Amino acid sequence: MRLLDGFFRSPSVEPLFSDTATVQAILDFEAALARAQAQAGIIPASTQAAIVAQCRAELFDLEALAQAMPSAGNLAIPLLKQLNALVGKSSPEAARYIHFGATSQDALDTALVLQLRAATRELLSDIEAIIAALAKLSSDHRATLLVARTWLQHALPTTFGYVTAGWLDAMLQHRARLQWLLANALVLQFGGAAGTLAALGSRGLSVTQHLAAELRLPQPRLPWHSSRERMGEVASALALLCGTLAKVARDLSLYMQTEVAELSEPPAAGRGGSSTMPHKQNPVATAAILASALRVPALASSVLSGMHGEFQRSVGRWQAEWELLPEIASLTAGAARQLAVLLPGIAVHKERMRANLELTNGLIYAEAISLALSEKLNRASAHKLVEAACRRAQSEGTHLREILSSDREVSSILDAAALKSLFEPANYLGSADVFIDSVLSAVEVHAPLPSPEKP
Repeated sequence: MRLLDGFFRSPSVEPLFSDTATVQAILDFEAALARAQAQAGIIPASTQAAIVAQCRAELFDLEALAQAMPSAGNLAIPLLKQLNALVGKSSPEAARYIHFGATSQDALDTALVLQLRAATRELLSDIEAIIAALAKLSSDHRATLLVARTWLQHALPTTFGYVTAGWLDAMLQHRARLQWLLANALVLQFGGAAGTLAALGSRGLSVTQHLAAELRLPQPRLPWHSSRERMGEVASALALLCGTLAKVARDLSLYMQTEVAELSEPPAAGRGGSSTMPHKQNPVATAAILASALRVPALASSVLSGMHGEFQRSVGRWQAEWELLPEIASLTAGAARQLAVLLPGIAVHKERMRANLELTNGLIYAEAISLALSEKLNRASAHKLVEAACRRAQSEGTHLREILSSDREVSSILDAAALKSLFEPANYLGSADVFIDSVLSAVEVHAPLPSPEKP
């Protein structure tokens, strides 16, 4: 079903995992292998052009591949049969050297790595957009006062810029994780039947080096057929990213509640409407992010559960990754795209933020007052005094400052000016500005990573 793709998925990533793209990724491996083996002197140089010329997905019968795959056990086997037939028509000699010394898992793992690399690069582009938007929000709203909430209750004053700086810091970590994946996890797979490249004799390492260069992939120390920690790293990194995307979306949706109304999605014709209630403007982007991100942790846990495969190639565990990892990448990219589009246009309602600071009649300043009183009283006594004043303010519906102003013990320690200053939220922000500066200084806008040239 494609009807929901625009809600859950990214238009730049979804095509990377299509049937055609999957077949082409396998063929890219086979074409690169032919070139690498020709360079290493394994196959006649004259044969590699005939192989490469047929490594185009549009030449393949995808329906026949789908029908043959269940009995074959993997997609590479029927694909190679079609490739052999295509190459054999023009060069029977070249057909002898297709897939020489490799195994199906080499083709399938490396093809998936190529797809995940392309998806990660697209994902990084959206991460950069999110980082840029959060950096601007953090800078623009570093002094925009907002109530901090703990356990969904009013806690202390903070700023909206400090809140977005927290999201920004997490996104900077995710950017680093994705860049690490490109360099360390998304690597070449080439080991032959049992991981030793025995069919290539002493020239296995030479072919590996040429193949890695052809595909522009990092070369691992040895093949990793049954060592799936790299795929576990990919699944885990994307699941962690989804966790942060969901955190941001959940907070945004709460700020957008009617009773809170501190933020809203940018208005647009038909956006967030209701089939029956004309007044509604539902937070549709946050809903899409949450719905996509909700599914990823369970999918990632399945990848991690399959890491203990048997011996040199597992039964069932490795095969589960074929759909799990593309789905994880697609859902993560969809959530990231939604947030990247949402953040630059989000409406910040400063007046409502300031008004909400006063909803508790000054109770959110209780900690500041208690600490100020503790300079003269012991801390326990100060806490008890202010706590009693808070309970009275709540029961009488009176502002806390009025209760404290009429208390002789408080007045003997804090004069009217000092007490007034303690009820100014901007005076109780601690190191928020320093923390914001620290995060903003770590932001370095990178140009989008260039897509590698096709072999």
